[in-house]
Amino acid sequence: MSETPDSAVRTYTEQHRAAFLDDLAEWLRIPSVSAQPEHDGDVRRSAEWLSAKLKETGFPVTEIWETPGAPAVFAEWPSEDRGAPTVLVYGHHDVQPAAREDGWATDPFEPVIRDGRMYGRGAADDKGQVFFHTLGVRAHLAATGRTTPAVNLKLLIEGEEESGSPNFRALAEEHAARLAADAVIVSDTGMWDEETPTVCTGMRGLAECEIELRGPAQDIHSGSFGGAVPNPATEIARLVAALHDEDGKVAVPGFYDGVTDLTGTERALFAQLPFDEATWLRTAKSQAASGEAGYSTLERVWARPTAEVNGIGGGYQGAGSKTIIPSSALVKISFRLVDGQDPDRVQQAVRAWVESRVPAGIRHRITFQPATRPCLTPLDHPALQAVARAMGRAFQKKILFTREGGSGPAADLRDVLGAPVLFLGISVPSDGWHAPDEKVELDLLLKGVETTAYLWGELATALGR
Repeated sequence: MSETPDSAVRTYTEQHRAAFLDDLAEWLRIPSVSAQPEHDGDVRRSAEWLSAKLKETGFPVTEIWETPGAPAVFAEWPSEDRGAPTVLVYGHHDVQPAAREDGWATDPFEPVIRDGRMYGRGAADDKGQVFFHTLGVRAHLAATGRTTPAVNLKLLIEGEEESGSPNFRALAEEHAARLAADAVIVSDTGMWDEETPTVCTGMRGLAECEIELRGPAQDIHSGSFGGAVPNPATEIARLVAALHDEDGKVAVPGFYDGVTDLTGTERALFAQLPFDEATWLRTAKSQAASGEAGYSTLERVWARPTAEVNGIGGGYQGAGSKTIIPSSALVKISFRLVDGQDPDRVQQAVRAWVESRVPAGIRHRITFQPATRPCLTPLDHPALQAVARAMGRAFQKKILFTREGGSGPAADLRDVLGAPVLFLGISVPSDGWHAPDEKVELDLLLKGVETTAYLWGELATALGR
């Protein structure tokens, strides 16, 4: 256990709270929207602002790394301790588009504090959760009397996460030697709710495809040719209907190859969370839950692979009737993947499945988007337990465990660096990521500061050689 005096950390954090929030507000005023070309200069200005602030914090090395798109920020603070482990923190400084007319109560890029919350685009996703590391490392040093962190500390803050991280893997591969670490901390996730601090243990991967079926060279008369030539819209419907079996499992042969099954311990921990399905359904705007038989709702969205139809179309869509056999039809499908699944093998399995089901007279084309790999850290990993201990000291509560149903670039860091990925986030569902009036709870933000102040000592002990 680290010898960091917890009370000293809390005192230091409170003493520097006002200046910390002022700095965060200044950063939030920079509209670093990576998806909109007119904000390219703002994204760069955001990177420059962060680089300068990290230098001011004490990082002896701060650099802006160029990509074919938006710039990333790298910082490094070596430990004076011989044999100290190396930890890399990942986050992003770009934000989602936002405008007052979207439904914001105030200007999204003029942050305001109301009722213990800071409102502004990026307050939670992800500038607030990146920025708590700056005060956290200073509190760590002040409370321990150290002049350098207990770990070799590195930061990589990208500028294109909200645009799908198109250049991130190449950036990580290019700088793999500089990024080498014993563990990666991803601060771009959240907790269960305001009263239930949790640590995320993994994220699902993602493979997306569009399947197009083509039959006649043009739309043709259904009276003259119907029942005598194959109909692409009918075949698309049959394909979709065959995607799952009667138990809700994906019916593509080989789809589940390599899947890491949930352990009994994980299922028991998930069951401890204060989950109310009726409330969850209201949030989902749905009338009923459904999915793979034998699994709870949380298990389905966190730890099981899925196939979802995102869109389907073909033929006449206008008012009234138009009696045709359409020349083409298509479906867009996304596959969420879990630990143990290889996106390349999943794509091969889907291609083989489609080819086996397309009848004579129908041509097909399958287009896959670049895939995101799944990421999972075992519950008993010493680094994960170090994160849970640090968070437990900050919140003074028992820490539970979750997973994320969504996907992100974390697995790229695991694959490129060969290091376990750990998730540390303090955001809660009510923060409204990507929505109007995004906010961060200030008390939780300061708990993030405390957690990182304890974390470096905890990881030095857990990973020390």
